[in-house]
Amino acid sequence: MTMHRTTRIKITELNPHLMCVLCGGYFIDATTIIECLHSFCKMCIVRYLETSKYCPICDVPVHKTKPLLNIRSDKTLQDIVYKLVPGLFKNEMKRRRDFYADHPSVDATTRSNEDRGEVADEDKRIITDDEIISLSIEFFDHNKYFNKAEQTGVAEDQLTKEQVNNKRYLQCPAAMTIMHLRKFLRSKMDIPCTYQVEVMYEDEPLKDYYTLMDIAYIYTWRRNGPLPLKYRVRPSCKKMKMSHLQQEGQNSTGRSAESDSASDKACSPAAVPSTSSSLPSPGTPVQSPHPHFPHISKPVNGASTSAPAPAPTRPFPFGKKPRKASLNGSSASSG
Repeated sequence: MTMHRTTRIKITELNPHLMCVLCGGYFIDATTIIECLHSFCKMCIVRYLETSKYCPICDVPVHKTKPLLNIRSDKTLQDIVYKLVPGLFKNEMKRRRDFYADHPSVDATTRSNEDRGEVADEDKRIITDDEIISLSIEFFDHNKYFNKAEQTGVAEDQLTKEQVNNKRYLQCPAAMTIMHLRKFLRSKMDIPCTYQVEVMYEDEPLKDYYTLMDIAYIYTWRRNGPLPLKYRVRPSCKKMKMSHLQQEGQNSTGRSAESDSASDKACSPAAVPSTSSSLPSPGTPVQSPHPHFPHISKPVNGASTSAPAPAPTRPFPFGKKPRKASLNGSSASSG
């Protein structure tokens, strides 16, 4: 199974598909030859076909006598160019307005609004990087809204009112990414790092590198209201797996250390019961010195692994050492 990795493409990599080979600039009024589907600026290809009847790229004959009959305006390609190249549409509209202002003798009444440069970015649905976009953000709870409507038969308008009360409205630059919005939500609501925040459009999660401008273009936002976004909070799968593995490692380490300490204690002289020490009877339960970890006092080979408490020792005064004396031929220390 092969994993498809998402890669971002720079605008410079798309330039060969967005630029006219005749003028070296981005397409303006993109026009395509029917025979070979090569595109050019309208003014460039019209001027070229006045002296030639072949495609400038592949030399395919456009038409034997009237090549202008076999070229068509490509609105879709032109819209793509305007949306991909920042500021191109605004500059072109300004250039056309300046042209008709400097040449009042030219009759522009028969021209369209776009030809006269009187189309705004909003009408063309062109979004610039520095434009401010209004958006709404609300918590996405599929069970809350849909299961509740199915079980209790709540009206759709009541669900809409409930959703509206939970919405928050923001104004953000069009170049802001989903990653910045996720960080804003995390800091605003104090969401722990063990949980991940997902921003969604309807029920589809959005990529971190998506900008608000990308979302408006991808989901054909009509500007008839705020850009509707949703978010949800879920436990982080990676961190849950890491914590689970760490916990298993700690448990295995604790068990191995426990078994090692138990074997050491069982083999050490301190763990051997002496005749003078008081041992609990078999009927008396052995209490662990660690109430939270009762497994420490678990008997090994029938004997308790917890070593008896050492006898209390009297501290010696500072600067004084115990003296040794001989009593009945045995060595004893006296303070």
